[in-house]
Amino acid sequence: MKFFIDTADVNEIREAAALGLVDGVTTNPSLVARTGRKFADVIAEICSVIDGPISAEVVSTDFDGMVAEAKKLEDPREHRGEDPPHRRGAQGGELVRRSRHRHQRHPLLLALQALLAAKAGADYISPFVGRLDDIAHDGMEVVSQIVEIYENYNFDTEVLVASIRHPGHILEAARMGADVCTVPYSVLMQLIRHPLTDAGLAKFLADWKKVPQ
Repeated sequence: MKFFIDTADVNEIREAAALGLVDGVTTNPSLVARTGRKFADVIAEICSVIDGPISAEVVSTDFDGMVAEAKKLEDPREHRGEDPPHRRGAQGGELVRRSRHRHQRHPLLLALQALLAAKAGADYISPFVGRLDDIAHDGMEVVSQIVEIYENYNFDTEVLVASIRHPGHILEAARMGADVCTVPYSVLMQLIRHPLTDAGLAKFLADWKKVPQ
């Protein structure tokens, strides 16, 4: 499974990359707004740090506007991303069909949306598991349905699990065979650290001090 880090904080990206945990980055205007920086400046710096896919969400709702925004964000490494939200419907599908030289990622909430995106040729689809859980809908069940559909028809579209809230989401996604998880920095660090490991280490060190030297 590949790990993308979901953030606009370049320091978080650098730290996670140094640990060898980052295969790509997803970000969006909401995350960039927290930094107080210009969107294009953040994307450019991320591109200088990560040698992998980078998804940067466009905000236009029409086809021409989405294409124009995507061109402004083109990455000189040619790892480029356009992220037309699921609410853009047919316009997003048209963007996939007419922009195949760029990576395409479609956020979605239903398995049938994933089927349509795959038929249109999307490189990635992103089921928002946390948002579905928030409304009492089993987000991981949607991931399971998508993985099954893609296996049935040998689609090349990768399943990128998004809106991850805790390590359990990642474990379930890995067991289901999802291709990618895009993970907030805080959750990524939870994968490394465990309270019982920390407690065990503290006890061993305390006991070591009691051993005659």
